[in-house]
Amino acid sequence: MRFLHPEFLWLLTLLPLLAVFRGRRSAAPALVFSSTSIAATLAEGRKAGIGRLVPALRLIALALLILAFARPQLGNTTTEIEASGIDILLAVDVSGSMEALDFTLKGKAANRLDVVKSVMQTFIDERPNDRIGLLAFSGRPYMVSPLTLDHDWLLQRLNSLSIGMVEDGTAIGSAIGSGVNRLRDRDAKSRIMILLTDGMNNAGTVPPLVAAEAADTLGIKVYTIGAGTRGEAPMPVVDQFGRKRLMRVKVDIDDETLAKVAEMTGGRYFRATDTKSLAKVYDEINTMETTTRTIKKFENYRELFVWFVVAAMLMLATEIMLVWKRLP
Repeated sequence: MRFLHPEFLWLLTLLPLLAVFRGRRSAAPALVFSSTSIAATLAEGRKAGIGRLVPALRLIALALLILAFARPQLGNTTTEIEASGIDILLAVDVSGSMEALDFTLKGKAANRLDVVKSVMQTFIDERPNDRIGLLAFSGRPYMVSPLTLDHDWLLQRLNSLSIGMVEDGTAIGSAIGSGVNRLRDRDAKSRIMILLTDGMNNAGTVPPLVAAEAADTLGIKVYTIGAGTRGEAPMPVVDQFGRKRLMRVKVDIDDETLAKVAEMTGGRYFRATDTKSLAKVYDEINTMETTTRTIKKFENYRELFVWFVVAAMLMLATEIMLVWKRLP
């Protein structure tokens, strides 16, 4: 339900003031009777309840008329979004090394995964008409969300990502293979995977290049991203006394394999060493994979003001009947 002219609803705020003002003006004068029997006789022809009901009916009628002027309408709006035909699977490394604090978020040091989630959220928001899925991997791949146009649900699943949700390791080949299986049966005109990792393939049963060959055979394009500073990065560790402190650890990313995977499938390899460059990578992919959006909106509303006018008229008619009934 909606009001076509909601500005008239402000008039409803005047009704309490009108009721107070009328109450002060119509205060009954005090009379002195020589005998209570005289007052009882006069009261027989008057009904105090009706006397209070009449002005209430008038205020209700006025309120209904104000609502009628606001043009209440009942109906529904249907919006149809035609998908672009591009299916995107986001594959994210959630291994322990993603806890390294070599990125920043809102001016403060942040671990890699938190920054990746923030950048991915922006990417998802900018592609509202694409089917997008989410896959997490470390020692093995884990499907977090299937391909969907329900991006509110997708963002909830993205926010649920955490380091250690899957046994540790970096199974890049298995992640690509799992993503290929999710995309292979889709009828989209374009199917792409964006895989982000900060390490080297050291787990899983599928070599990355074998998985890339399968992706190429099925026409699935893979963009790969190596995330993290070069050389060493600060990593929070817990010492033998249970104290958490930062240590410098060596960063080791297999740039060569990631670049070869992207080349074999028609994608590109990107290197992101800080938050700014990571955001730029996803912006560039967003630009390369152009999309179109078709929206059809249907509205059907039924006018309700007539019912409010009829109700107001009934209130006024009831008031007139009560007033005539009170007349001697």
